[in-house]
Amino acid sequence: MRRNRTVRRSLWRWRRNPLRRREDVLEGWILLVVWLLVAVAAPVAGILGAQASAHSSAQRRADRHPVTAVLLSDASRDSLAGGTTGGRVDAAVRWTAPDGTRHSGKATVDENMKAGSQVTVWTDRQDRLTPAPPSATQAGVDAAFMGAASTFAVVTAAAAGYYGSKLVLDRRRRAAWEDEWREIGSQWGRAAS
Repeated sequence: MRRNRTVRRSLWRWRRNPLRRREDVLEGWILLVVWLLVAVAAPVAGILGAQASAHSSAQRRADRHPVTAVLLSDASRDSLAGGTTGGRVDAAVRWTAPDGTRHSGKATVDENMKAGSQVTVWTDRQDRLTPAPPSATQAGVDAAFMGAASTFAVVTAAAAGYYGSKLVLDRRRRAAWEDEWREIGSQWGRAAS
């Protein structure tokens, strides 16, 4: 019984009613569109966002490959230089590409490693140093986060659109009520005299 009243109350905008205004009907249609967006577009956006993130991670894993490099100097923390993150420091390394060319650059390695130590670095197709690609677990977490963020963005945009339109419609309703009260107020003064 209670559910029936709730459905009737939510559908009042479409019923015939002498107090119903155009703005009420328009608000009802906007609300319906918002619910459809939330029900249909939000899950689709979430799936597409997750797939795009997973595809990007897979592309990074395919484009990067590990290479064994040699540390050119001791990897110690220099108090004047930055570049330290959690026991890791930037250090100069040298590696040989699959085509035999020698390359050098700065890579993040474990602190306190000695010169001549072998480290694994990641390079792209042009043999430039790059960060390690995300692991499968990390890629899954990133995809889930991106899917949730995409869904949340669609829901937020739909809700913001509804409340923005509701503000405009409420202003129009208030203006119409003021006009009607002025009109009725002028009639009351004539009836009293």
